[in-house]
Amino acid sequence: MEIHSFRTPGLGDQTYLLEHEGKAILVDPQRDISRFLDAAAARDLELRFVLETHLHNDYVSGAEQAALRTGAELVLPAAAAAAYRYTPAFHLEELKGEDGLSIRPLHTPGHTPEHTSYVILLDGKEVAVFSGGSLLVGSAGRPDLLGPERAETLARLQHISLNRLAALPGDVELLPTHGEGSFCTSSGAGLYTSTIANEVLSNPLLQIAEPDDLAKEMLRMPMPIPGFYRYMGPANTLGVKPMPEESKPAISLEELRRDDLNVVDMRPRQHQAAGLFPGSVGIEMGIDFGSWAGWLLPYNEPVAIVADPDQDAEEAVVQLAQIGFDTVVGVVNDLPADGLGAGFTLVELDEALKLVGDDVQVLDVRMPSELEQVRLSGAVERFVPDVFTMGVPEQLDPEATVLVACASGRRASIAASRLVAAGFTDVRVLTGAGVPDLASAA
Repeated sequence: MEIHSFRTPGLGDQTYLLEHEGKAILVDPQRDISRFLDAAAARDLELRFVLETHLHNDYVSGAEQAALRTGAELVLPAAAAAAYRYTPAFHLEELKGEDGLSIRPLHTPGHTPEHTSYVILLDGKEVAVFSGGSLLVGSAGRPDLLGPERAETLARLQHISLNRLAALPGDVELLPTHGEGSFCTSSGAGLYTSTIANEVLSNPLLQIAEPDDLAKEMLRMPMPIPGFYRYMGPANTLGVKPMPEESKPAISLEELRRDDLNVVDMRPRQHQAAGLFPGSVGIEMGIDFGSWAGWLLPYNEPVAIVADPDQDAEEAVVQLAQIGFDTVVGVVNDLPADGLGAGFTLVELDEALKLVGDDVQVLDVRMPSELEQVRLSGAVERFVPDVFTMGVPEQLDPEATVLVACASGRRASIAASRLVAAGFTDVRVLTGAGVPDLASAA
């Protein structure tokens, strides 16, 4: 038996392909299924099962389409109640594979009510468990994504589920879907995979004896919930269409000026600084481009992308499609000079320290958990998505210089594009350093 993992770093998730005696099992596939099916075909594998651990909150699933394309048996938690055909996975009712392999579902509610983990058995021996968003490496799946009203109940259920998984033999390989970089984790998850024995020894949440105490710990400092998450569960319940075409047509500057179009600029911040298309959102390309775009743009409304000629706009389209944005109408690969409006100024740490020393207004756009660790005296604090949803803080003077900072400059440049669109005339962005550097050197 071999298990191949496929990391989607921008979402902090993993998909798995289990290979055994010419057959394969695909677990929690992202929507762009070609990379998984191509890997199976390259190894001459017949896809036998597609397993979903839960109705995902952080991406739209490729499970149904993978099953339809291959004829594999689609398996979802029995309580998922999805609006398409699937084999229901009931607690402890084993699914028989071939050549001594079987799948034992374990109902592990907590991250979601229907959440189910899958124990893989070879010749009756437990060898691995796909734990989805239940037991993670050094952490556990968040219980609050379905709303604060249900969070405490789900957190108590998570305690039962974590200990149910911890009771498996110590040498069982732990293969979670969520991990480092995912907003589906309740705290800083470790890297990718582990074993049950390692987690029993080192996972701090498994050291908590009482369900109520676990609930208090998991809900002590809620993490932000990306805006697009609210659309993922319903999409995965009702069914997801195949991936859209990755290649998008070039569009003109005139088309870019359409009133109904949301323009996102994926160029490097150095190019955005020289000038942005008026009203555009600047999100330089990176592994989390899609997540930030999904968080900040109106969900699934028409989108146009501004890119440099040498940038891979198709990768941006894939990242957007992974979270259900199928509305990219086109790409501008060479923004003409008459399409550029105001920009911002990038500053290094030394210059930023001078600005702070001169009492220039500072906007700190880090998330609340980061603020708890380090604060900069006198800074106005607003997490970058809130700059878009709540607006630019009223105490900032648009006619005076504003220094925007985060931890590295990436989020600060995103927020800067919003300030520029709001008419701020002198926006500076701390790049290559962050608020902790300012605070320690000030």
